[in-house]
Amino acid sequence: MSLYRSVRAVTGASGDGPVDWVAVADAAKAATDPGDLDIDPAERRGYATDVRDARDRIRDVTALDFDLPESIEIQNRHHWMDANVVTFERVMAPVESQAQFIPGVARMVNTGSMAVALSFLANNVMGQYDPLLLADSNDHALYFVRPNITRVADQLDVEYPRFRRWIAFHEVAHAAEFGAAPWLPDHLESSMEEAISHLAEGSIDREKLGQLDTAMTTVEGYAELVMDRAFDGEFADLRQKLDERRKGRGPLQRLIRRVLGLSMKRRQYERGKDFFDAVVDARDIETAGLVWGSPETLPTDEELDDPHAWLARVA
Repeated sequence: MSLYRSVRAVTGASGDGPVDWVAVADAAKAATDPGDLDIDPAERRGYATDVRDARDRIRDVTALDFDLPESIEIQNRHHWMDANVVTFERVMAPVESQAQFIPGVARMVNTGSMAVALSFLANNVMGQYDPLLLADSNDHALYFVRPNITRVADQLDVEYPRFRRWIAFHEVAHAAEFGAAPWLPDHLESSMEEAISHLAEGSIDREKLGQLDTAMTTVEGYAELVMDRAFDGEFADLRQKLDERRKGRGPLQRLIRRVLGLSMKRRQYERGKDFFDAVVDARDIETAGLVWGSPETLPTDEELDDPHAWLARVA
C-alpha cells in the first residue's frame, strides 16, 4: 500500500467528466493491500465443490430451475476492484452525461470519494453474485474475495473451509433468484436508470427508489431464507459471531457504511427474511418462490410488513 501513490492518482485526475475512473481504480489499489491469493489445488477444488453442492442443495430445497454463472472467480481485492469499477462507471453514467463544465478541484474530490468507497468495499466484500446490471450482455458472474474470507474466518475463530462454504451458499442463492427470474435484471435496471436520471436532473424519484428498495429487500431476504434452509451444517454460531462483529465496529467504519448504504442493506436482509419466514411458516418454501413469477408477484412495500396480504393476493 502507498498513500503517496494513492494521493498522486487522485490529484492527477483528468478528463472531461466529473470522475476520472482510471484514477479511481489506481488510487484505490494504491491504498489497498491486494491480499494473498496463493491457492493450492485442494483449496481450489474446495471452492468448486462448495459451489456445486450449494447449487444442488438449493435446487432440491426450493425447486427453482437455475444454472450457475459461467464465470466463477476466486479473487484478491484488486481483482474485485477491476470487476466492480466498471459497474460504478455504468451506474454513474447518466449523472455524468448531465454534467457541464467540471473544475479540476471538483473532479479530484469526486474521484477521491469514489476511490475511498471502492477501497472500503474491496476490504469488506467476501462473496458477490454479479448480475452485471446495465452491461451490454446477459452474462453474470460469481466472485469470492479470498483474502477477506480468510481474514474474517480468523477474526471469528471459525474454520475457514466451513465459513467459505457458508458464503458460497449465500451467493449461489442469489444466482438461483436471478436464474429463476430472467426478468429481474431488466426490472432492477429500469428502476435504477429512472432514479439516477432524475437525480442527474436535480430531483429525487421516490417512487422508483422505493420500488428498487422493495425489490432488493426481496432479493436479500429470499437469499437469507434459502441459505438457512439449504446449508448442510450448523450455522447459528456463524451468524451470532458476525452479528457481534458488526456491533463492535468503530464510529468511523459505521459512518462510512452508512454513507455507502450498507446499513440499509442490513435492514433489507432483516426485513426481507422476516417476510419470507412468515410466508414459509404459513405455507411452504415453494410458495415463497412465487415472488419470482413476474414483477407483479414481488411484494409491495406494505406487503413486506404484511406477508398474509401478499399470500392473499398472489398465492
